[in-house]
Amino acid sequence: MSVDFWQNDLETLDRQSLEALQLELLKSSVDQALQAPFYKNRLKKTGICSGQDIKSLDDLKRIPFTTKDDLRESYPRGMLAVDQEQVVRMHASSGTTGKPTVIYHTIKDIDVWADLVARCVLASGAGKNDVFQNMISYGLFTGGLGFHYGAERVGMMIIPSGTGNTARQIKLMQDFSSTVLHATPSYMLHVNAKLIENKIDPKSLALKKAYLGAEPYSENTRKKIEKMFDIDIYNSYGMSELNGPGVGFECVHKCGMHIWEDCYILEVIDPDTGENLKEGEQGEMVFTPLRRQATPLLRYRSRDLTSIIPEPCACGRTGRRIARITGRSDDMLIVSGVNVFPSQIEEVLMKIPEVGTNYQIYLENKGALEKMVVKVEIYSKLFEGSAAALDKLKAKIREEIKAQVVLNPLIELHEPGSLPVYELKSKRVVDNRIKL
Repeated sequence: MSVDFWQNDLETLDRQSLEALQLELLKSSVDQALQAPFYKNRLKKTGICSGQDIKSLDDLKRIPFTTKDDLRESYPRGMLAVDQEQVVRMHASSGTTGKPTVIYHTIKDIDVWADLVARCVLASGAGKNDVFQNMISYGLFTGGLGFHYGAERVGMMIIPSGTGNTARQIKLMQDFSSTVLHATPSYMLHVNAKLIENKIDPKSLALKKAYLGAEPYSENTRKKIEKMFDIDIYNSYGMSELNGPGVGFECVHKCGMHIWEDCYILEVIDPDTGENLKEGEQGEMVFTPLRRQATPLLRYRSRDLTSIIPEPCACGRTGRRIARITGRSDDMLIVSGVNVFPSQIEEVLMKIPEVGTNYQIYLENKGALEKMVVKVEIYSKLFEGSAAALDKLKAKIREEIKAQVVLNPLIELHEPGSLPVYELKSKRVVDNRIKL
């Protein structure tokens, strides 16, 4: 399968050349980090006073991890490593759980970021002949502007529709023959439901591809959306602290997400001990951006869990790939002493044909015990059948979830459109437990 490259020389570096480049860029990144008040204080305690103190990539382990809490405690300028007049943009997390995390960008930072997203676009087989409808939020959230600049660099026609107003989104798709979408998986499912409601066949649109991100989703959800629209779905990896979209992306072979290792050093660690794991072992990803001026980060803990795929990819890109994200180390639920990732429940739900496009997990107390209630939308026609058939479906869903996560949840069946819909990140878990 023929694929295009945006920066062929960097995307196809052999391992020895790539690691030599990483070492030089790491030295520069350490020097840059020392310009930020936070790292100047932290690195001095480790005896690292200059990038020249880094002699090999293995010396990275001398540097302590950076966490989201470090960014919050450094708010607003503790991580800033350039004079403010060099900053052309800042992005920030919502800050709903406290101080937001802030990432500053110079014009060079924006330029590098756009090139990385351009690589992602071409890796997926899209290009300048496509019409790109960007249905992700613009603003402090990185998804909208991040993908916009990269798609623009490739030469795609961009429809910067942002989030919401589904009727308008559908009209834009129809009137301008959108071929590529960028959205959250939950919103794609919602768009499909609205198309069916308005008696529009999703497969009648000009769509060829969609890039889904901003929230975790299962492989079964991907397959479900692909079948609904008759398109290819590409997994994207990014987080605002690392720029946003453009850290990793699937190529046309869809066999893991390529990490752009000339711009990021990737480690996979045991989330409990912090020790580095071998390729193929599942753990938490840690990233060190290598070309960041305004907000350099060293060994940033993503909390995302995955493993490295060591085998080479048929597309010719040489950066290592990561498997699908299985969850976050800080998103794990403990229910009645059992460890559960919401993605495990989604994986079960999305392979059951009767299940519709939306669900929520409710956690509640039942006396001294805890209970899980899984609320699931099913197709309207199923409510026209017998009560016995609905009870049978409930039992099927409950048994399949129980087989996956051990717990025995209560199942509620709901009409389509009755559960909350979120235009940006979906809220799949509602935890109403009272800590006793």
